[in-house]
Amino acid sequence: MSSESDDTIKLSRSVSWKQGMFIALGVPLLILPSLGDVSSLVWGCCIFVWTVSVLQGFVQNLAYGEMVTVFPNATGLPGCAQTVFGGSDKKSKSVGKLLGAFSAWCYWFAWCPVVVIFTMMIGDYLMQMFDFSFGGWTAVGFYFAVGFVIVALMLVLGVRGLEGGAKVSTILALVSLIPIIVILLGALVKGMFDFNVITTEWTRPGFSWSTEDVVLILGCFALGQWSACAWETAAVYGPEYKDPGKDVPKALFGCGIICLIMYFFVSTVVYGSLGYEAITEAGTATLKPIAEFVFGDLGSYVALFFLIVAMVLIIQTGFLGSSRSLNSIAEEGNLPAWFAKKNEKGMPINAMLFVSVFNLVLLVILESSSWVYGLSTTSMTVLTASAIGYCLANGIALAAYVKTKRDPKFASLERPFKAPRGWTGVITVMALVQFCVWLPSLLYWSYYLSSNGGVDNGLTAYISIILAAIILSAYVPIWYLVQKRNSRPATCKTGSDVGVRAR
Repeated sequence: MSSESDDTIKLSRSVSWKQGMFIALGVPLLILPSLGDVSSLVWGCCIFVWTVSVLQGFVQNLAYGEMVTVFPNATGLPGCAQTVFGGSDKKSKSVGKLLGAFSAWCYWFAWCPVVVIFTMMIGDYLMQMFDFSFGGWTAVGFYFAVGFVIVALMLVLGVRGLEGGAKVSTILALVSLIPIIVILLGALVKGMFDFNVITTEWTRPGFSWSTEDVVLILGCFALGQWSACAWETAAVYGPEYKDPGKDVPKALFGCGIICLIMYFFVSTVVYGSLGYEAITEAGTATLKPIAEFVFGDLGSYVALFFLIVAMVLIIQTGFLGSSRSLNSIAEEGNLPAWFAKKNEKGMPINAMLFVSVFNLVLLVILESSSWVYGLSTTSMTVLTASAIGYCLANGIALAAYVKTKRDPKFASLERPFKAPRGWTGVITVMALVQFCVWLPSLLYWSYYLSSNGGVDNGLTAYISIILAAIILSAYVPIWYLVQKRNSRPATCKTGSDVGVRAR
């Protein structure tokens, strides 16, 4: 056992860029929960949305790759934003420190619900494949049991350390992505794919490029980045790479190229094979009818097995990334010190426990609202709320990059990896796009989709926005309470002091 206290244990540098890339390689699976909802609004144009969103990720991640290597001891984007805006004084109550901490909190909320989203998808697949007819609290208990097994598995893998988890992720990536590619290639070989389906259903009937249509397309891009740009998670493990200056860009570009190929391939083949109506009928299980066509009835069970493996991979990505975000926030003095505790492997054990409990509670709330109280809450409810947090986190993180280039305090720091010349101006524009275009468009997109095109103006129409507002705004009072506690003068723990406190 190390003699160091929990507060001084640092994340170990034991991970290669290939291992980091494989941990992030679950990102292409993020297209599955939202493929149906995006295509329901833009039809075949969803192929364009997904492809351009990945290209947007290249623009942003060049900046993120540089910023992470400038601050090698920071934990990815959450740590960088706090370092840039918060400074080194943990007792400071400045607006900048709150801004950096809020960015990290938004980033945490962008990744944390990946656990509950894909847990619900696994439950949906099991319900469909085995014809379970659960309802009410029995269904809630079923989904909770699935979630409990998954978070227990994440804890078992996580406490071993990132290096061991990365080796497992390498195996999971190969086991999951290759079969999905085989299924989609089967659709091409067996003639299920028809390019005419895409050309004849490129946009939905009545699409007229009106203001509302344009806003909805922009909303699709805002939601799409939650999936297609999320491979920046490879940079989250910057402190644990053996050589951050070289390994961060390698992991980012490697994962980015794979994501670009996969997002175009998956969206094109799925839409060209099924079309709008079949995708809508399949819901989140978009690969199930393709697998049945290619392999017969048995193929649906094969697809289920490999899809669950793939979902476990992306759940691990979200689980580890969100746990490190909480750990980073706590180490900067922006959350209670309890979240900063690490085990002997250097893993943020308390943060992982919190992520587990948070997702299980959220799972029960969503499923009980749907099965017991009749509200239209699905995995897309929390996904949309999470995407709102991702917009805010991206906007602030991009602004942090601009600050590192223009603030004399940071401009002279060593940059092992540099984005192309003129990238500061590009990223300034991208930061404005996040706040002024993506965010408002996403809010309207959420309202439009949840209200069935504006027909139903009840609580369901705003539930994603309400959920995001509650979770994100809850951090502000937490932050002030933590700062108030941090600003208290240290007291000498004499015997009399202890005695007084005991009484």
